[in-house]
Amino acid sequence: PKTNVVFLKVHKSASSTVMNILFRFGEMHNLTFAFPARGGSQLFYPHHFLARFVQGFSPESAPQFNILCHHMRFLRPEVQRVIPRTAIYFSILRNPVQLMESSFTYYKGTSAFSRAHSLEEFLSQPYRFYNPAVGDSHYARNLMTFDFGFNPDADISPKRVHLMLKAIEASFDLLLISEYFDESMVLLKEIMCWDLDSVVSFPLNSRHSSTRSPLSDSMVEKIKNWNRLDWEIYSHFNKTFWERIDRDIGRERMQREVRALRERQAELAEICLQGRGSVAPKDIKDSSLMPLQFGNAKILGYNLKQGLDKKMEHMCRRMVTPELQYSSALYKKQFPQKPA
Repeated sequence: PKTNVVFLKVHKSASSTVMNILFRFGEMHNLTFAFPARGGSQLFYPHHFLARFVQGFSPESAPQFNILCHHMRFLRPEVQRVIPRTAIYFSILRNPVQLMESSFTYYKGTSAFSRAHSLEEFLSQPYRFYNPAVGDSHYARNLMTFDFGFNPDADISPKRVHLMLKAIEASFDLLLISEYFDESMVLLKEIMCWDLDSVVSFPLNSRHSSTRSPLSDSMVEKIKNWNRLDWEIYSHFNKTFWERIDRDIGRERMQREVRALRERQAELAEICLQGRGSVAPKDIKDSSLMPLQFGNAKILGYNLKQGLDKKMEHMCRRMVTPELQYSSALYKKQFPQKPA
């Protein structure tokens, strides 16, 4: 199994679920995490990543951390000072249309979105609300482009798009697609040489359906045009994603692997979860399993079954622990002397 990994946690793209997978794998194998200094939840985002943002980083020593997976704005030369060069680099992308709809709800308090009554109103005249000079403007336009380290307000020339895609390809071994999450986990399992249980998960940080908005065809086109750079990234890597499946696994075997993954997930849901699925925040009984409620989104969580044996309870709890609580627990384990 590969144990050195860099995960670029792109916002609102099922990345919290992937992070939980990495937390569990790292904890099980006693790996070291590149935590934000003083135990924060982000690596000084939205600034470009710098090695000195990592708790315990020493410029004199060789890269000594195994897993880097907290929110950051990617800058590869700095990442290489922290994680060994043998690391697998990967990220996960989401259709920019759904990404923007989700961002508008989740980041409603940001400067660009707070004054717009609806996403439709924002898109009708975006520059009424959007000012690229304001510090939190990146949440409102080409958010994936920004997280990968590029300028979200750049001109969209064919040359610029080509260079951006080539730069991403040069830095990352694997780009996953959140709309095909199970296929993505099979690909991750293959490249990391991990077993099935290492990539099985329950969806984390998902929104309640009551806070999702349907989008008209004209809205979809406006979102694509407003997030043109994100659309170019997503379209390109959605294509290479399937090319990679055809080349490395094949559709038939992929179907078998996905079936096995879903069966295992259903089996664990039956063992671990009351009601076998997620619940609204008001119905979460254990406050330690309450995910952060942010913006106008209602973030779902889970209730564990009672009476599980100690080993099973530990495994089930880890699968449903929200990222802030899990990150804090792992930080305390790795740096017992330093208060988060």
